Amino acid sequence: MNQRFVQVDPAVQLWSEVRGDPRDSTLLLIMGAGASGLGWPDGLVDALAVRHRVIRYDHRDTGRSSLSFDTHPYRIVDLASDAIAVLDAYEVERAHIVGHSLGGMLTQLLIADFPERLLSATVMGAGALSSTPLSHPDGSRTPVDQLPPIDARVLELWSHPHEDRGLEAELDHRVEHWRLLNGDQIPFDSEEFRASERRIIEHAGRYEAPMTHGRADHSGMDRTEELARTEVPTLVISAPAEPVFPPPHPDHLTQVIAGARLMEIPGMGHALPRAVHAPLAAAVLDHTLATDAGARPGAGT
Repeated sequence: MNQRFVQVDPAVQLWSEVRGDPRDSTLLLIMGAGASGLGWPDGLVDALAVRHRVIRYDHRDTGRSSLSFDTHPYRIVDLASDAIAVLDAYEVERAHIVGHSLGGMLTQLLIADFPERLLSATVMGAGALSSTPLSHPDGSRTPVDQLPPIDARVLELWSHPHEDRGLEAELDHRVEHWRLLNGDQIPFDSEEFRASERRIIEHAGRYEAPMTHGRADHSGMDRTEELARTEVPTLVISAPAEPVFPPPHPDHLTQVIAGARLMEIPGMGHALPRAVHAPLAAAVLDHTLATDAGARPGAGT
């Protein structure tokens, strides 16, 4: 395990970490809004690092990366360019990209804008950056703005104003957040997530929750045409207990990204508890290793 800082520009540097054999193909993990790279659990990272050189990193304004938004505002699309900067710093020409939540949207931007840098893509916990309606077997179509919304319980928690709660109360709040994001199919282990969040806070050196990604400019993210004609092999993870982008959002993603295929992880929600590490790693590795071998993922190769 090696750590380094990536200088994006004079005002921004990003913390990063790499695990695995440098002779293996690179897999870059991109986390969600306001989330440190440590949001990717060690158990999952290690499972992927058995077959890949795995890089994870802290977005701007998270973890140990620069707190830059207030002095150098940025757009969400700039966070996709940051991922390319990380690959450049590690001298990686092409990589497998795995994105979760906002990271799944950034992965779609990379599919559209930097296809030559991607070996494959895996998207989970995200909505599609496409205006194409969802098509149903009976021929009917559902407009994007009529797809299921975020669970009302999650929205209610998000509506609370940010405040300095103190360390332990902040941990309580984060654990409750993950309880809702976990969904109701896999038992929730509060101590697992409390320990994870405590480690993330220790990594960052502060417990204040980053809110800047919600303030960043979200415009210019539609990639309808580019996704519809991409040749990047793409896997969409379907999480049946997902409360943020619930089914059929994964089906919609699979339809609007050319050639994408769908894989369900039983019981999975928006969180990454230990119970999903093994099946999720297996699904990702089936996709990436088949791509490395030049075969069609999921074809038993």
